[in-house]
Amino acid sequence: MFIDSKEKSIADNYIKNGYIIEKISNLDSLYWMKNELIKIIREVAEIELDDDEILDNFHKKISLEDLNNIRVKIIQKINQIKDFRYEYYRIAKPLLDLIVGNEVSMQLRTNLSIQIPNDNSSLLPIHADTWSGDSPFETVVWIPFVNCYNTKSMFILNPLETEKLMKNFNDNFNKSSDEIYNSIKHKLKWIDIKFGEVLIFNQSLPHGNVVNNESETRWSMNVRFKGIFTPYGDKKIGEFFEPINLKAASIIGMQYNKNK
Repeated sequence: MFIDSKEKSIADNYIKNGYIIEKISNLDSLYWMKNELIKIIREVAEIELDDDEILDNFHKKISLEDLNNIRVKIIQKINQIKDFRYEYYRIAKPLLDLIVGNEVSMQLRTNLSIQIPNDNSSLLPIHADTWSGDSPFETVVWIPFVNCYNTKSMFILNPLETEKLMKNFNDNFNKSSDEIYNSIKHKLKWIDIKFGEVLIFNQSLPHGNVVNNESETRWSMNVRFKGIFTPYGDKKIGEFFEPINLKAASIIGMQYNKNK
């Protein structure tokens, strides 16, 4: 294959481990997104903490009963900002070019996770997106806005262990998500990632989170990307995905009709 050593190293790590974590080179876009997020939090939740405290200490200023309503309003406002998805893509583009390609479809809406300490209402039980009909060609770009570690982060099962799990598909999938989690929890990788880094992971691998037992709130966003011309699962173009950078030759090819 005609790829350089850096691209090969990133690709090999993604295939072997199911994810990569890299420093974000476009910090302007990252801080623009963070500032927009903080402005929305102040508007929706009316919190007066300093910018460097408001995310980690969010749970100290809101009640658990208000959390879901606040989360929904924040997500709505994020997705009303015209350039938010563009800046998100700019952060991920160098890595997406290596892993997915330079003609991609992007999820129409940005997802936000807020996980306050000791909250069992914001859990994402162990799952793989392909189990519910998503395309195996999708990849997830996961951006933390705080340092994430231990239970303040997420877990993922590596490809080798996933293959073992899937060999016993019928036996395992008669179990509850808790039973599956408990049977493989010693094999899971907990993601340690800092603000200023980006995680890209294979969503066909089992992943999820547990109750945040740390002393700080987790804030992270995730958006799915895939090659425009790769097969789509249940999430279709126009309904869930949008092509964002179709190239000239592809446009010409799609419009070509030899019978004209």
